[in-house]
Order: sequence, then C-alpha cells, then structure tokens
Amino acid sequence: MSEGVEWALHSCLNLAWIGPERAVTAARLAAYHDLPAAYLNKQLQALARAGIVSSVSGPKGGFRLSRPLDQITLMDVVAAIEGPEEAFRCAEIRQQGPGASPDDAGAGATECAIAWAMGRAELAWRRELAGRTLDAVRERAESQAPGAPDRIRSWFANT
Repeated sequence: MSEGVEWALHSCLNLAWIGPERAVTAARLAAYHDLPAAYLNKQLQALARAGIVSSVSGPKGGFRLSRPLDQITLMDVVAAIEGPEEAFRCAEIRQQGPGASPDDAGAGATECAIAWAMGRAELAWRRELAGRTLDAVRERAESQAPGAPDRIRSWFANT
C-alpha cells in the first residue's frame, strides 16, 4: 500500500477537525505534515473523484469533506487511492518451467492454492477495512491525543 493512503487518511481527519465551513488547500494540508504538496494534491484529487472530499475553487478554495466521517470507511479511502484492483494477482507461474503440470492447465484446472489463500486473506482484509469508519479512527485518535483537534484548528486558523 502506498504512503498516499496514510496521507489521505490524515488529511481527512484534519479536514474533519478543521470543520466543514472551511476549505483548505493541498499546500496547507501538506505543510502541516511537511509533505510534498504536489503529491498530496494527487491524493486529494483521487479522494474528490471518489466523493470523499470536494474541491472548492476561488480565493478561499481548497478541499473539504463531502460527507461525515461515519460515512467514510477505510476501504473507501484505500480504494480511492490504490484503485479497486486486487492486491494479489496470480500470474499462474505454476504453469511455467519444469514444474508445470498438464493437470493444472486449461479450463478444468483447479485454482492455484496460493491464489486461493491470498484471495481469502484479501477478502478478510477488505471486509475489515469496509467495517471501520474514519469516525472510529477519529475517536481513537482523540482518546490518544485529546489536544490534537484544537492544535490542528489553531494551526490552520493562524497560518
């Protein structure tokens, strides 16, 4: 998973703490975590295409959340940044080299045991991500660092 997923998740939490009434530029969001603005902007554009954030143009433009955190799952963000493709793609290497077996080829072939195991693991991972909202992450973050929302609001208000 790319670091863009982490950046996007933090940006969503920061936008939630800043509040829905204020749009924030990619450059400002990037500056808060000392990230490259152009790369974070790509992540925010992907979130906008997925309907997670919206882009506001004009002098007070930037990004803001499009929906409440309890309606955004971790899977929503991962899919927006990484795409919907499966993480593991079986290339059927069992059909190559001296170990290739005619019994494992063709339409009646059994599914590769590795592809089967990886598919089940990915399904469990995706279900877990789909079952966790950003609101639950926000709650945990606030219990671990109760002052974080106020620090973020203050930093964005003063800069």
